[in-house]
Amino acid sequence: MKIGFGLPNAIPDIPGGQFIVDLARQAERLGFSSVATIGRVAYPSHEELVTLAAVAGATERIGLFTDVLLGPTREPALLAKQAATLDQVSGGRFVLGAGVGIREDDFSVTGADFKTRGRRWDAALELMHRAWRGEPVEGSQRPISPRPVNGEAVPMMFGGRAEQTVARTVRYGIGYTQGGGGARPLGEMKERVERAWREAGRAGRPEFRALAYFAIGEETHERAARNLADYYGGYGERLWAAAVKDAAAAKERVLEFEAVGCDELIFFAEAPGPEQLDRLAEAVL
Repeated sequence: MKIGFGLPNAIPDIPGGQFIVDLARQAERLGFSSVATIGRVAYPSHEELVTLAAVAGATERIGLFTDVLLGPTREPALLAKQAATLDQVSGGRFVLGAGVGIREDDFSVTGADFKTRGRRWDAALELMHRAWRGEPVEGSQRPISPRPVNGEAVPMMFGGRAEQTVARTVRYGIGYTQGGGGARPLGEMKERVERAWREAGRAGRPEFRALAYFAIGEETHERAARNLADYYGGYGERLWAAAVKDAAAAKERVLEFEAVGCDELIFFAEAPGPEQLDRLAEAVL
């Protein structure tokens, strides 16, 4: 199982955007498989695609992943163009992880309708894939997007637990990403996705990724708990209770996700700093 690092693009108290880029460079030097972002709109976070574009220019090998971007908050033609551009400038290192979102304020601030987000996202995915294939979309007589590196589509993964998430994964994705929770829920989703994958007659196998929050060292715990509470509200307390808080727990978390067939576990630092990356690398790489 590969180990990725979650960038602190959604943590307000970091020193600045260059801090994120520097951590990505460090993650690449240490041997992490990818760096990932978390996405919201109604929050003072660093936007994911811009962040990963900066990281792409500062690194050479490490994978880039949105875990996850809220697809229905975006205008689909522009999102297709942005994702294909990032795919191109990174040399094919980018995976577009996406979900529909559950917070109404992320939609109200963009003027997007919350209740129709699922239907709109399905229509957007069809448009985006037409654009990536080089086909004209409504309103244009010519292609609007660069062709992805693989010539077909920007690799996508989907988050969520609804049946429509499974359907989107099978139709458009390379796999599924779990945005929180333990290994057992991922194992359950793995069975659902793999069954639908086989029934659809897709070749190969889907990829599975998962997210874990961490803060290694007691001196970081207060800050980490505060950051989770600020981002998630009341749910943050539950997430902090389940977070990795020392090196032994990090190793145990890796074994748990390996056991259910996870392909990549991404650790998001809630009290980010260079020393946290070093401690995580020492524990799990």
